[in-house]
Amino acid sequence: MSSILEYKGYHASIEYDAEDNIFVGEVIGITDSLNFHGTSVDEVKEMFKQSIDNYLILCKK
Repeated sequence: MSSILEYKGYHASIEYDAEDNIFVGEVIGITDSLNFHGTSVDEVKEMFKQSIDNYLILCKK
C-alpha cells in the first residue's frame, strides 16, 4: 500500500516497511534523490516537510 503526500507543490510516495516498522518516503518528480522516514504518520509527514524545506534552501545556494 502506498500513499501520496503534497507540500509546496512537491509530491512524495509513502510506503510502510513492515520489516523495519517504519514509513518510508521518496520525493517524486525531481531529478535528485530525496528520501525520508518516520515511525508514525505524523512523523513521516513532518520529515517530508523538513526534507522539502531543506532541499529548497540547498537549491537557493
